Parts: sequence; C-alpha cells; structure tokens
Amino acid sequence: MSAAIALSERGRGRTGENPNVGCIIVKDGKIVGRGWTQPGGRPHAEAIALAQAGAEAKGADIYVTMEPCAHKSERGPTCADLVKDAAPARVIVATLDIDERTRRHGIDRLGNSGISVSVGVLEQQAHRAMAGFFTRMEKGRPYVTLKLAMSLDGCIAMADGTSKWITGDRARAHAHLERARCDAILVGAGTVAADRPGLDVRLDGLNDRSPKPVVLGKAEVPEHWAEISEPQAIAELGQINWLLIEGGAATAASFLQAGLVDRLLLYRAPVIIGGGLTGVADIGLENLDSAHGQWNRLDRRDLGQDVLEIYERAA
Repeated sequence: MSAAIALSERGRGRTGENPNVGCIIVKDGKIVGRGWTQPGGRPHAEAIALAQAGAEAKGADIYVTMEPCAHKSERGPTCADLVKDAAPARVIVATLDIDERTRRHGIDRLGNSGISVSVGVLEQQAHRAMAGFFTRMEKGRPYVTLKLAMSLDGCIAMADGTSKWITGDRARAHAHLERARCDAILVGAGTVAADRPGLDVRLDGLNDRSPKPVVLGKAEVPEHWAEISEPQAIAELGQINWLLIEGGAATAASFLQAGLVDRLLLYRAPVIIGGGLTGVADIGLENLDSAHGQWNRLDRRDLGQDVLEIYERAA
C-alpha cells in the first residue's frame, strides 16, 4: 500500500475534480500492474494497472488507495466493474470514497462477487496523499498550503522589499516542485504589483505542470489569471483540489485568520535580516494560549544550508 500511495502522489495537482488514486497489482510476490490517475482525471489508476496486468490480474492482490468507483460515467466503465471482471483474489483498500455515489457501493460490489475485500490499510497516509479531493468534497474548497521562505528572525524580505534570494538553490527547487504538485497558486495584489511574479514551474521535465495563477484583490494580470476578492472565494475556483499560497504577508494573514490554511511550508535560511518585512501580518491573535495546539509538525529536512519544516493543521 505504501507503494500505491507513492504512485498516487504522481497525479497530485493534475486530476481535476477527481482524486489522485494509486494502484498496485501483485501476483506471486511480483508487481504485475501499477497505475495512477492521469491528467484530467482519466484513465483511473485501477484501469491502467489492470490493463498492464492483463490476465495476470486473475487471482492477484490489488492494492488501491481509494475504494474503486461504482457510479456510472460517460467517460468510461466503473473501476468496481473492471476489478470484478478481472477476478482478483483480494482487493486491499486504503480508504473509502467520500462521494456518496460510490461510498461502500464499490467494495460491496466486489464483496458480493466473492472477492475478499479489506479496508483501512494505511488509511491516514492515503487520506493525506489525497487531501485535496477530501477537502473539496467535505468543505467545498481546495486544500490550502501556505509557503513562507524566511530568515532566522522571521523576515521574508529586507525593509525595502528586496527578497531575492533569502533561500538557496535547493530550497527554491523544492518550492518549484511544490508548485508542480498544485492545481493553482495564489498571491496578493501587492505581491503582483511589487514583483510581477510568473508563478510558473521552472524545473527541467516539469515545465508543463505550472499551476493556474490566482490573485487576491485587484491587480493588472494576464487574462489566464483568476481573480478573487476574499479568501473564502477560493471555493469558487472550480475544479481545484490543491491550492498553494506564496505571498505576501497580508495575504498569508487573511487566510490564516479565516482558518483556511491546512498546511504550512516553512523554508528557513541561515541569515538574520533585522528590521525586515515579516512573513505574516497581524492575524488578530488576542493571547498566546490560543496560538498553541493549532499545528502539528509532519516533517523536517535539510535543503543545503536551509531547513524546511512542514506543519499540518491539528484536527
């Protein structure tokens, strides 16, 4: 299942309104098929893995990060039917589908056909890998990551606005990888006016995965940009599962104050600026007690001389 979850990450930010599912098919201890949801949401992971496995899928074990879909679609047959027709011995599912059109219908269809079905294997990890889909289905908005590149004293720029470059090459490359894993990227109107950012992905091999640019507030931007007037309007962006926020301080504060940030990426460079521009503006915090217990650290890693810390909002 860990391998299936890793495969699901390959589709992150590219599957439209669909979840980024991963699937592995194992026969006699060997992988005979694997797949992940393709750009635009089709083909599904199971369809790709089954096509690769062919006749070897019969009597095999299928590991899939989400319950195979069971509702009819004009775009192709249901994965539950494809899996059922392949006649595997077992289907191991990480998490149930949250879509009521499929929830439990997929696994029931398989179980009723005599296939052994297990649910809940590495469920938390799979849910996190597909958090964009779950957040949109549960909350009606994309999963939001706030990225901050700061000095040791919490500054994102010098007092005159100079910010190139606080972090080093490896940290900036990682930030571009994060861009490639999102459907959309948002900055405030002030950042647009000051920096004229391209918000594209500048990594070899991933140049075609630039997210849709979005601006908060009024700004002169190209026609392909989306504009929203308030943080809550991210719910109106359409088929967006994953949203990355990159700046500036007022924009970061507005999303934090609205409770719309699900994940934090903090890149810290070993520099002290002193008197620079802070990463986050006032969020209306009344006392320190209320600030505690809001975030759980998921990861910490070195990126050259810089340090990346990843936090997730506490449940």
